[in-house]
Amino acid sequence: MTAAANPPERVDSPQHAPPSFRSGELTDPKLAAALKTLELTVRRKLDGVLHGDHLGLIPGPGSEPGEARAYQPGDDVRQMDWSVTARTTHPHVRQMIADRELETWLVVDLSASLDFGTALCQKRDLAIAAAAAITHLTSGGGNRIGAVVATGDRLTRIPARSGRVHAQSLLRTLATTPHVPDGVRGDLRAGIEALRRPQRKRGLAVVISDFLGDIDWQRALRAISARHDLLAVEVLDPRDLSLPDVGDVLLHDPESGRTREFTLTPTLRADFAAAAGRHREQVEQALRSCGAPVLSLRTDRDWIADVVRFVSTRRHSLGAPSGRVPRQ
Repeated sequence: MTAAANPPERVDSPQHAPPSFRSGELTDPKLAAALKTLELTVRRKLDGVLHGDHLGLIPGPGSEPGEARAYQPGDDVRQMDWSVTARTTHPHVRQMIADRELETWLVVDLSASLDFGTALCQKRDLAIAAAAAITHLTSGGGNRIGAVVATGDRLTRIPARSGRVHAQSLLRTLATTPHVPDGVRGDLRAGIEALRRPQRKRGLAVVISDFLGDIDWQRALRAISARHDLLAVEVLDPRDLSLPDVGDVLLHDPESGRTREFTLTPTLRADFAAAAGRHREQVEQALRSCGAPVLSLRTDRDWIADVVRFVSTRRHSLGAPSGRVPRQ
């Protein structure tokens, strides 16, 4: 996928535009401030629509009613099971079965194609913001979260651990991942394959990418879906889908290193839009075959509103025991 060498001037950022993590802006004070702003934005907005420990996105921490047993001195009277007590005429309490701890793994694509954006932010910023939202939704109650960062020339593994300090360290590592040199192609398949070995306990696998390029990751993702619940986060820019009517432009492909000049005629623009549409349909079909619902984020939209909308509609469907998401 090619990127414009001279993208249009950015419009004013809305209230929930993600902070920028561009190279040169990652000095310690600025990075800490950007990550803190991101955390506050996510927590404030998501806490406003979710309750408890965020049952909506995945099978989160909590408890479910278990068997009833006879009351013993010292038991919490708030756990009294009055229906069993009335039936047996002896006081009973309801035991609670704690849910298992959840282990979440992120596969974050930070290849050269994400160092691009023509609207409110770069796709790289949006990918990190999405990772922050998933981290907030899944890191409570002793749950563990880890990540595999795929840039095309290297894979970075962040072990799955629990706690707020680890979550902040994970996001800091994502934000400070070096930009890849020009001409290095992304390798999303390698990032997904990294989740298969060593074998990990059943949990949630989240793939964050623009899914541009060859769809050579479908087999690996299907293998992951046999053991884990899946979520795909698609990060796109308007120029990934259509070209503007601006006449002569210089386009640069960061993953091949090639630069070419084009005249954006109506025919060329129509062919580009049609090809981009076909590719998105193929990506959607591939993800659907793996049982992965898709959260679509764009650099020209309020990303946090899209996350809230997705969580609100999916809160009762994700994390099904079968590992598959019910069709809508």
